[in-house]
Amino acid sequence: MAHKINDECIACGACQSECPVDAISEGDIYSIDPDTCIDCGACVSACPVGAIEGP
Repeated sequence: MAHKINDECIACGACQSECPVDAISEGDIYSIDPDTCIDCGACVSACPVGAIEGP
């Protein structure tokens, strides 16, 4: 199961640059493509507001 970005996202972009497989896309809040995400967790530590939930 892929990581997910919740409504606490402030769309700062910190997570997007940390993703090694480019699974994170920009929007009102960022989103993670579950088919591309490899569950590495790099995005979790990059998020300044704790908006990314692990599997």
